[in-house]
Amino acid sequence: MSLSNASPESPASPPSPAEGNDTTVVSLPGDSNNGFSDSAPSDTVVSLSGVSVSYGSNLVLRDVTLSFAAGRITALLGANGAGKSTLIKALSGANPRYSGTIEVGGAVVALSSPTVARGHGISAVHQKVADGIVPGLTVAENVLLDDLAGSRHPLRNRRRDLVDARAALAVLGLEWSDRVLRADAGDLRISDAQLLILARALRSRPRLLILDEPTSALTSAESDRLFEVLRALRADGLAIVYVSHRFGEIEALADSAVVLRDGVVQSHSERPFVWNGILHDMLGRATELTHQRAQSDRGATTVAEVSAVTLLAESAPVSLAIRGGEVLGILGLIGAGKTELAEILAGLAKPRAGAPAGALAGAPAGTLTLGGEPYAPRRPWDAIRAGVVLVPEDRQRQGILPGWSVMHNISLPFLRASSRLGTLRSSRESTRASEVVSALDVVTENLNTPIDDLSGGNQQKVVVGRWLSAEPRLAILDEPFRGVDIAARREIGARLTTLVRTGAAAVVLSSDVDEIVEVSDRIIVLVAGSIALDGYADELDRSTIVEAFLGETAGNASPRDGAPGETEPRDIPQHPPLVNGPRL
Repeated sequence: MSLSNASPESPASPPSPAEGNDTTVVSLPGDSNNGFSDSAPSDTVVSLSGVSVSYGSNLVLRDVTLSFAAGRITALLGANGAGKSTLIKALSGANPRYSGTIEVGGAVVALSSPTVARGHGISAVHQKVADGIVPGLTVAENVLLDDLAGSRHPLRNRRRDLVDARAALAVLGLEWSDRVLRADAGDLRISDAQLLILARALRSRPRLLILDEPTSALTSAESDRLFEVLRALRADGLAIVYVSHRFGEIEALADSAVVLRDGVVQSHSERPFVWNGILHDMLGRATELTHQRAQSDRGATTVAEVSAVTLLAESAPVSLAIRGGEVLGILGLIGAGKTELAEILAGLAKPRAGAPAGALAGAPAGTLTLGGEPYAPRRPWDAIRAGVVLVPEDRQRQGILPGWSVMHNISLPFLRASSRLGTLRSSRESTRASEVVSALDVVTENLNTPIDDLSGGNQQKVVVGRWLSAEPRLAILDEPFRGVDIAARREIGARLTTLVRTGAAAVVLSSDVDEIVEVSDRIIVLVAGSIALDGYADELDRSTIVEAFLGETAGNASPRDGAPGETEPRDIPQHPPLVNGPRL
């Protein structure tokens, strides 16, 4: 299957200006026009007229008038804080405090709750995955959550629930075992939780399906399957609203694109899309679609070393040097060992020793060093005190404190620096928070706004900015660009460059080829827990990186010492097969 963006080769590739808008897409049986809709925009399923939303005196959505047609995929685009999530909440009943009118099938409706919205055939998958999972209930019960909420019968047939849950998951090609279906859904990985929520939304066969960053935590194979399903649903006449910062996905899927900026509709365009114009409408200024460093910096001093550490149960041990003065990008699909490496460095997990033969010279297997000294953090606080910080992969579970303000989320790890004689000084907290908000252009009403009220992308900017404000010796960022717009991604990249020029080191871990190429001086590709490629970005072409990413090469040579490594081609699975179900 060939997609401009859905294949593992380029999980988030935007269309190149040189390539124009030529995109290969998959045509399903009965899906004409190369997979795109011939449905007339007049086949309206849901329409909005003059819809506005205010939070206090802050008008965040202003006089939005739109319609969504049957058999069409509409992309909803905008920078972080543009009003996309606010519009989705109004449409899905999650925020009934809107003005203006919403019509479904030509009749005015009052969407007072998600249950009411679902009753009118509107179903949404929100960006915050944790909000869609009920810990304590089984995976099967979470799949069937809408049934449980609306059932008048307290007694459930658990065997029947398993059958119904399997049928819902099968739509996405998932064949999870009964053991998984009976497990606590709170133990699911973020990618599996995302798939569960998608399966639940599709189970109701809505008239309008709203997807907010649905692939942000998915593997390429899972994204491919989702795209197949969406094309089939479009062919069946479903109206779909699709939100993503990955322009390649929009190019591959969407029939039209709506751009929001500052809560106002800036443009509504049909295919073929003019991407430079769309970017201008999103950001209010001219912005290049693609960006790559012309020259990679080379670090001269080793800040941290990993010596013969086993990342996955059956993988070869990994040894690597992390150097100050350069941004190290680590590329790999979900399950490749990226998060395991990040958690070992940040004191969330203990390193497991591999074969002594794979250790660095003079270092025992399964050990870490920091600044040339043994480094063995027993908990995250040990790492933080040593100058090692982590932006975690799962923002909702590990990165923020719901209900706390933006300021307190930023200042929490630095209370000692914000205190004098044991008394917390709000002025110091405010100064740090203001610097973070200003540096990354966080869209928030004020520093006391609950972080829950921010869009997902702005929450991510708060988490990234908080840890970079610590001026660490080693900054580790695991999937830092999830839900972040292109302007913020480049700002974060610029902040990392500034950090490493002080002699510090930065490690960015991502499953997105373009993100890694854009921000990294040096690139390591992880395949099934082992290093498949290690080189400087200005010495690597994209095809070499992609081949390693797909497991087609297995060189393990250092870019500085040229040590020989395994060079025989191999074909290694990049993620657990879907039929095996999630890892709990």
